[in-house]
Amino acid sequence: MNRIVLASGNQGKVRELQGLLAETGIQIIPQSEFCVPDADETGLSFIENAILKARHACRHTDLPALADDSGLEVDFLDGEPGIYSARYAGGHGNDAANNTRLLGELDGVPEAERTARFRCAIALLRHADDPMPLVVSGTWEGRILTAPRGEGGFGYDPLFFDPELDQSAAELDGETKNRHSHRGRALRALLAAMTSEPALQRA
Repeated sequence: MNRIVLASGNQGKVRELQGLLAETGIQIIPQSEFCVPDADETGLSFIENAILKARHACRHTDLPALADDSGLEVDFLDGEPGIYSARYAGGHGNDAANNTRLLGELDGVPEAERTARFRCAIALLRHADDPMPLVVSGTWEGRILTAPRGEGGFGYDPLFFDPELDQSAAELDGETKNRHSHRGRALRALLAAMTSEPALQRA
């Protein structure tokens, strides 16, 4: 398996995943190069949505497909925005509006109660009818700041603070972020699983 379609139109995810896979010899091709329309994310979990998106890309391209579904879970908000992270403020992918709403929801909440995590589920399908998708996950623990910090990243990165690194996700360089992020952890788990799965090596 050396060509995989990435079932995402999010350019931030495309850049991150291409960077993480750069040394593997696996060619990641964004689904936009095949004019694949976005899948309907009707699942009720990150895993369900990842499988839906990967299966959709397989059907349109006849190639193996990789999809991730990820989001932010804030403990004070009972896990919101969760699977609705990209459209928390209504429109899909409006980072500024989503961050503004999150700050509003947490207005006045003390630091100790602002714990949160990024969560990522990745699904890899060999073909559209693959009965056993390979699914892995990763998490990144932190807390939500009271104001944005940093110019990098995307989504909620300016508000997500890693206490161990003493930086927001938007302040990290790409290599450091890939090493600590939920997506980086999930993808490393995926690569480890791929190397031990003969069926995937033959795909």
